[in-house]
Amino acid sequence: MDGKVIVVTGALGALGSVVVDQALARGARVASVDHAPTQVPATPNQFELGGVDLTDAAAAKKAIDAAVSHFGKLDALINIAGGFAYETVAEGDPKTWQRMYALNVTTTLNASRAAIPYLTASSAGRIVNIGALGALQAGAGMGSYAASKAGVHRWRPNTRARSR
Repeated sequence: MDGKVIVVTGALGALGSVVVDQALARGARVASVDHAPTQVPATPNQFELGGVDLTDAAAAKKAIDAAVSHFGKLDALINIAGGFAYETVAEGDPKTWQRMYALNVTTTLNASRAAIPYLTASSAGRIVNIGALGALQAGAGMGSYAASKAGVHRWRPNTRARSR
């Protein structure tokens, strides 16, 4: 990872912050993108972009473009951003399904589409999508979450930048 530039979405959450810390410890330069606000000043190795709504394609592109502008390139995108809802089908609201799709699938799509032009220019270009075990096996009340995470699990870009 030494010298590689990585964008991590959902970077200020529990899992995202660990991924950011590990990438930095391995010599990567990291752009942290999250919906939560941030006021951490940029350094040569780390750039935080808070208050980003990745369900909005234009906002995702603006964040990715800012990361590339700061670092000069992009080698990898790690999609962690997402959300969770517990709600049974019988008692739930169809809007929950739309919200889970937006938070888990649309964020992955928008960040990836914004990053692909930069990733295809990198000999190391990669997209790593982080899903959840719920995509494969979900309990009662996890239908909307499981379905949206299954979408992330099955998603593959049709480019040289590969999803793992």
